[in-house]
Amino acid sequence: MLGRLLKGIRAGLAKTKGVFTGVFDLLRGKGKVDQAFLDELEKRLYLADVGTQATLIIVDRVRQAFRDKEITGEIEVFVKAQLRELLAAESPGINYQTTGPTVVMIAGVNGSGKTTSIAKLAKKLQGEGKKVLLAACDTFRAAAVEQLTVWAGRIGCEIVKQGQNADPSAVAHDACEKAKARGFDVLIVDTAGRLHTQTHLMKELEKIHRIVSRQIPGAPHEVLLVLDATTGQNAVTQAEQFSKSVKCSGIVLSKLDGTAKGGAVFAIKQKLGLPVKFVGVGEQIEDMEPFDPDAFVNALFEKE
Repeated sequence: MLGRLLKGIRAGLAKTKGVFTGVFDLLRGKGKVDQAFLDELEKRLYLADVGTQATLIIVDRVRQAFRDKEITGEIEVFVKAQLRELLAAESPGINYQTTGPTVVMIAGVNGSGKTTSIAKLAKKLQGEGKKVLLAACDTFRAAAVEQLTVWAGRIGCEIVKQGQNADPSAVAHDACEKAKARGFDVLIVDTAGRLHTQTHLMKELEKIHRIVSRQIPGAPHEVLLVLDATTGQNAVTQAEQFSKSVKCSGIVLSKLDGTAKGGAVFAIKQKLGLPVKFVGVGEQIEDMEPFDPDAFVNALFEKE
């Protein structure tokens, strides 16, 4: 399992790693840790899309620990440790319930890879022996229900759905009832792929949240926000807006294999305190992995 995870992370980070090369070259160079070095480190971390807050934290810690010392391998080890610490999460993966179905609500904008991510997550959970039910509550977008239905058929997963423009909350209600009656382990609730600026759809998201919490105690147990890794810092803005409407518990970062902006995971974690829980590292249905900070940082620093 670990070998597959590392392989997927390595492959998925190929483009991000290219952007981080400037950081590595600096840390593996010669000279002293003077102000010029610190300024250059700050600049290169910005270019790697790490974000303002995380960049300032790392540079300040390097300043305190190594100011006026010679550049040695210790600095690289130190920076790696800081990056890992910035990504550490108290509750990796899904917070499963001991009794009754665990409800995982999925949010995100259209085009973020939400539907595909749901299918990948469902497939992964099935592989772990979980009995999974999907709720097709994205009833506003044409073909959204059909797309999820096709994916459900491919992976052999049951789905609760109604027609386009049906009441999403009614679908969520029916799905909760079925999940309880039929002993499902996990209910994954899709929600309308909305722009974070669409107030009426954000209200609908809040309504679904209320419905599932009424039907199943403590639900939703996870609210995962799917973010497109290729959007970089724009993903941070989306996450901020979604978090105002519904309390997100973590991030699913999709399309990590197609971007040089994977460094945004540091910015998301620092700005919002939201851990990245899963990453999409390829186009195949199996290409969804639990996010591992150690594997992520090690892959970034791996020598060719």
